[in-house]
Amino acid sequence: MSDPRYPIGKYEPHPYSESQKLKWLNHIRQLPTELEYAIQNLDAAQLQSPYREGGWTIQQLVHHIADSHMNAYIRFKLALTEDQVTVKSYDEKLWADLEDVHTVPVNISITLLHALHTRLYAAIVNLSHEQWNRTFHYPGKQAPVSIWFLLGLYSWHGKHHVAHILAFREANNL
Repeated sequence: MSDPRYPIGKYEPHPYSESQKLKWLNHIRQLPTELEYAIQNLDAAQLQSPYREGGWTIQQLVHHIADSHMNAYIRFKLALTEDQVTVKSYDEKLWADLEDVHTVPVNISITLLHALHTRLYAAIVNLSHEQWNRTFHYPGKQAPVSIWFLLGLYSWHGKHHVAHILAFREANNL
């Protein structure tokens, strides 16, 4: 049985290629729509259900994706505009327990993600090979990482959490 924490596996970096770039950019562009479809027709009780045993609720998960991808957008912009910048980490578990996560409807984060991913995609779609190789210091990583690594990570991150919601739906015959 696969690990329910990683329904699509853990993130595996890939070397730069045009075909991989197009695939990951498409994931970035499509994530808000895929997430919107994944939660479509879930009622309030289902949104308040954990997506897996020991996991966040679906509502927390949707807001987490928005929080995480807002951080990603800032990280991309910092790495593109500053040399050897160290990006800040945040405690995602604490963020997932803040009041807004529990009281704001998920459609607000879905709307935010549509706008954010439009901006993110526009900011990175035409980067040069040299720009993809720009590096920055990422929390928890010993060596600097590239903007290319960040693209792959956030492409995976969106797919990873959509898969959590789809697994929840399947497990509950929704």
